Amino acid sequence: MPWRHSLKLMLDRISALFTVLEEGSVNRAAIRLRITQPALSRQMKSLENEVGGKLLERESSGVKPTGLCHSLVKAMRPVIDSYDATLSDIRRQARGMRSELRVGYLISAAQFALTPALERLRMTHPGLKLLLHDLSPREQIDALRAGELDVALIGQEGVTAARDFYHRKLRSLGVCVAVSVSDPLAGRGSISIKELKGRDFIGVDEDQMPGRNQWISSLCRAAGFKPRFVDSPDGITNVLSLVASEPAVTLLPDYFSGFKHPGVVFVPVSDDKARWDFIVLWQRGKVPASTVALVEALSESVSDLSPGKSPC
Repeated sequence: MPWRHSLKLMLDRISALFTVLEEGSVNRAAIRLRITQPALSRQMKSLENEVGGKLLERESSGVKPTGLCHSLVKAMRPVIDSYDATLSDIRRQARGMRSELRVGYLISAAQFALTPALERLRMTHPGLKLLLHDLSPREQIDALRAGELDVALIGQEGVTAARDFYHRKLRSLGVCVAVSVSDPLAGRGSISIKELKGRDFIGVDEDQMPGRNQWISSLCRAAGFKPRFVDSPDGITNVLSLVASEPAVTLLPDYFSGFKHPGVVFVPVSDDKARWDFIVLWQRGKVPASTVALVEALSESVSDLSPGKSPC
């Protein structure tokens, strides 16, 4: 017999034993379980054979638990309760219902997109438990694939995983270039990417932000040159620190135009075709109403975004 089937039978028999103990009678338990008394007696006998000892003492007034039965109940009650609770939660999910929502997000996008979206969500789903996780794009994608997140608020990097999940492009944003305050470009009102030809670029760790360096490279190729990456640190904060301290630049979505970082200026890029897609990913299957509501709220939040609006 397959072990999964055997485990299900064992759990069913233990649950039936609990009912017998609650009723103090095999006959009354059978009525409650809507099976025949002989069928329930056979289940109890099979369970005793499985554990290797007597669980019930039959008396004229009903049944009494043995010491072995007390030990079994003490050990298995938490297992059965957890099994029932888990199965109930899974069935609720299958019907598109969830009591909690696990959301991954980029810290740079939290205030301008996620925070107002959550305010809208709480109005429509006041009892929903929100579990928020500040994660890099790679961590979000890995958590989605492991079933540890329901929704991922991600950037251009989400394109690499979009085929594996439901997804929506929330908005296609413009681009800005980050330069040192001492850079001659820092005082410009805007700049075209072709003017960055010959400059050193700060990339980012591809393990944490998959596809970001390729995105920068594609924008530069469209402007007629190949960028020269001199460093690829972990995280945007470290990228900006290097921009501030070295004669190098990097490209970012234009919501960074209002971002405050010591020693760094963000200059808008004038190229019309230079875009950065802001994406939300969520799990396939029956989609809970709370997930739908969050995606819609995110769409509304991002539609209100204008260049230069600070994420912090």
